Amino acid sequence: MIEIGHALVSLDVLQRKFCCNLNACKGACCILGDAGAPLTIEEAGELEDYLDELSPLISGDGLFSIMEQGAFVYDVDGEIVTPLIGNKECVYTLFENGIAFCAIERAYQTGLIHFNKPVSCHLYPIRIKSFETYDAVNYDLWDICNPAREEGAKQEVPVYMFVRDALIRKYGVEWFEQLDYAAKNLDFEQYD
Repeated sequence: MIEIGHALVSLDVLQRKFCCNLNACKGACCILGDAGAPLTIEEAGELEDYLDELSPLISGDGLFSIMEQGAFVYDVDGEIVTPLIGNKECVYTLFENGIAFCAIERAYQTGLIHFNKPVSCHLYPIRIKSFETYDAVNYDLWDICNPAREEGAKQEVPVYMFVRDALIRKYGVEWFEQLDYAAKNLDFEQYD
């Protein structure tokens, strides 16, 4: 691991390759899992504030689930997450041609709202666990992302570059520049 600011970053984030291939995985990360997407308190409030703008993009089942559960819920660990439809897909999932997309992200891209998808989704396959004095920034290895690892290897895209915009959103440009410098100048062989 390397330390940048208050974050401890796994070397996998710098070394592993990753590039989403939606034609292969069909957006499975929006459908599978044991809970919804982790949310910050601010993001939960944004979702409540933007429900009217998001509603036209959300499925009938998704809207029904939101009416029953709310714009966000708490998981078994007490963390704020997006609600699910029948313990499957996120209520904010939008399907087009058999591929799952994020309705929140689509609304943001088209200017309907000023809030991008949850930063936890934007960062994926990076998962961040916050502790009292530092964040642990790790690469999450999930088998549904095998096509993304293959595509990343083919295109030679490191995980941290694939999620560049999300890392800047989370930690800022200066932090990302330090990470990029480390990735390009670190002697990884000494850590093997």
